[in-house]
Amino acid sequence: MDNTQLTAALTKAERRNRQLWLIAMLVILALTIAIIGINAPDLVDAPKEFAGPAKTYLWSLSALVLLFCAYILWATSMLRTLRLELVQTELEKAYIAHHDAVTGLPTRRLMMDRLDQALVRLPWRKRQLAVLYLDLDRFKRINETLGHAVGDATLKAVAERLMGCVRDGDTVSRQSGDEFIVILVDLAREEDAYRIVEKVFRAIVAPFRMQERDLFLTVSMGISLFPADGEQGETLVKHAESAMYRAKELGRNRYQMYSPAQHARAVERLSLETSLLRALEREEFSLHYQPQIDIRTKRIIGMEALLRWQPPGAPMVPPGTFVPVAEEIGLIVPMGEWVLRAACRQNKRWQEAGLPAIPVSVNLSGRQLKEPNLAKTVERVLQETALNPGHLELELTESTMQDPEQALELLAQLSIMGVRIAIDDFGTGYSSLNYLKRLPIHKLKIDLSFVRQITTDHNDAAIVSAIITLAHSLDLKAIAEGVETQAQLDYLHGLQCDEVQGYLFSRPVPAPDASHLLAKMA
Repeated sequence: MDNTQLTAALTKAERRNRQLWLIAMLVILALTIAIIGINAPDLVDAPKEFAGPAKTYLWSLSALVLLFCAYILWATSMLRTLRLELVQTELEKAYIAHHDAVTGLPTRRLMMDRLDQALVRLPWRKRQLAVLYLDLDRFKRINETLGHAVGDATLKAVAERLMGCVRDGDTVSRQSGDEFIVILVDLAREEDAYRIVEKVFRAIVAPFRMQERDLFLTVSMGISLFPADGEQGETLVKHAESAMYRAKELGRNRYQMYSPAQHARAVERLSLETSLLRALEREEFSLHYQPQIDIRTKRIIGMEALLRWQPPGAPMVPPGTFVPVAEEIGLIVPMGEWVLRAACRQNKRWQEAGLPAIPVSVNLSGRQLKEPNLAKTVERVLQETALNPGHLELELTESTMQDPEQALELLAQLSIMGVRIAIDDFGTGYSSLNYLKRLPIHKLKIDLSFVRQITTDHNDAAIVSAIITLAHSLDLKAIAEGVETQAQLDYLHGLQCDEVQGYLFSRPVPAPDASHLLAKMA
């Protein structure tokens, strides 16, 4: 029962209560008059000395009876009103508990209750049901840039559009934040669900007018069907959510049907997240090092520290598998600090062992670059490990510098410390040459995708040549990654590339093996 229905029911009950009270008063008044009328003849025949007091007594008694009955009716009316107020309060509390404060939509608890009731009725009617799990992509940006008031207004508008897409009997529910669930009941065919899905999708991606500006949203949506994808409410919601996350993995702004393979991936992903959160405290991470070679002298002039994860009793997890997950769940920041400290500490140990003092390279993620205290963290780690700032090189990719002005300020602070800066995977992003000339960088790293076919692909060769020429024009060093053959090395030497890195010289190896390489080739 919504607020309008509740108010109408209570108003009707109060009106009926007043009518009953009035009828009861009239009945009592009629009875009193009847009593007086019945006894009036006796009073007429009575002696005069008794008639006057008797009449007074009778009228007084009638008045007292009338007042007493009126008091009883008044008290009953007050109790009834109080009861109605208590009922109204309880119903209002129940409504608040089962409806979202921002959008007025049912909460998850009420939605699940409706879903379970629908699932009880559907089998004997031989009808189908669909669960749509929606997540507004990157909605957090609206709250961060325009404020929570605009964010709430947008959520209300989304709720209204969703309600306009469904039929009587369907349920639209807000889960939390920017997530919604739509329950489509009593479907004759799967095609009926797809038509509504398309309608919902179009409604969300249409512009929203907020504060005299158009806001454009995208949505990732997962869909599960009864009975094909489950026969229990929790199962259907879980499978729809799994399909929604798959839609996000595929690039967002799309809808995805549930499949068992998606569920298996979701379970694997959850297991990976859980294990990853424990890996840092259990010291399951380690660093491997790959040498960077001077192309002319063939001597080691640097080491790149590369993170490795070896869960106990399980095979090593590739960085391409766990690093993106660490970024998403926010673990990349403490993980990155651990890598920075471990690499600086290892480099200092090499120097204390009498090995040549060379820079160690550490990769920075986009999430780390957004940390306001990154420069202070680097400075603190250098002080803790007593490593010369000139023996630390930080690598960042073009794609991580989403805010060039912020990156420029951060890199300037690091450069003042004496830390070296390299742009990794150069040529694979969308660098602005205007910012490139302003950044305090020392090296451009040519991505291995250009080096792999440098001897056979004219386009790759031209790109590598252009990057090397650009680096030298800006007084920067150029280093090529992924060098695996002598032919690639000779070609890069002919292009006057400064440094190389790849399997031709060494795979990434643990610190003890890197120590032997450093002693042999430095």
